[in-house]
Amino acid sequence: MNPLCGRCNLVVYPTEKVNCLDKYWHKGCFSCEVCKMTLSMKNYKGFEKRPYCNAHYPKTSFTCVPDTPENLRLKHQSEMQSQVRYKEDFEKNRGKGFSVVTDTPEMQRIKKTQEQISNIKYHEEFEKRKMGGDVPRQQPSNPSPAFQPPAASQNFHYEPAPEPVQPVRQAAAAPPPSAGRYRAVYDYAAADEDEVSFVDGDVIVDVQQIDEGWMYGRVERTGQQGMLPANYVEAI
Repeated sequence: MNPLCGRCNLVVYPTEKVNCLDKYWHKGCFSCEVCKMTLSMKNYKGFEKRPYCNAHYPKTSFTCVPDTPENLRLKHQSEMQSQVRYKEDFEKNRGKGFSVVTDTPEMQRIKKTQEQISNIKYHEEFEKRKMGGDVPRQQPSNPSPAFQPPAASQNFHYEPAPEPVQPVRQAAAAPPPSAGRYRAVYDYAAADEDEVSFVDGDVIVDVQQIDEGWMYGRVERTGQQGMLPANYVEAI
């Protein structure tokens, strides 16, 4: 039995049958729904099982949803659910990663002790290399005009020495009776009240050895006296 046409509902014979959009059409009935232009299998466009030409093909467009009280309520509810889920994930993963250590007095004391130990070891290595003579003494970064640097050693294996490090001072003891004259080879700023400041080239008089790393003397230029590091001066 021959099928019926999708537009005129008449019988469609095989010689004039067009099978498209899940329907059968006469060749003359297969036309645009708007302008009635005859279409073919190459230039038609289907929409809801109806043929259209390219000019009259329905264009879909998005519709704007107004911010009704119901939509605002749903939006607020979605945000609340998102925050609850984020808080749950945060509580589950809490404590599994790295935690920030508070700067307590105990932590500050441990940090200061480690710095002192590091300074002592560095000073010991520096003194050993200085006594062995493997590394020449480094000149200060900003020498004063009055300072005359010593002649360079004829050592083709020269390696620059590090900047002198202030040694860790022990408890001050009574200065011995010996005295001498020294000249500063680096600038030094006093860190405590019982220390003395000086600049490169200053002459230190009445110098008395306190221990291996510290001396007691008076700066001839300023008249101030106090403790000073031994590796910042040299004997005259």
